[in-house]
Amino acid sequence: MLTWSQCSAVERLPGKVSGVWLFRGTRVPVKALFENLESGATVENFLEWFPGVTRGQVEAVLEHAQRSLVEA
Repeated sequence: MLTWSQCSAVERLPGKVSGVWLFRGTRVPVKALFENLESGATVENFLEWFPGVTRGQVEAVLEHAQRSLVEA
């Protein structure tokens, strides 16, 4: 099971963007990364479209998601 609370690149704050998981320090939902990748965007595209998100954050989120699949 994917537990975002264990990923340091994200945060969830009540009242901020309806309490969804966000890239830390931004208002960009983590879900936006996966939706864009599923639609054919590259990580480079995503970073260009959401300049507040860092490459390190994207890599941490993808690694966290990958680890959760391996552990499942």
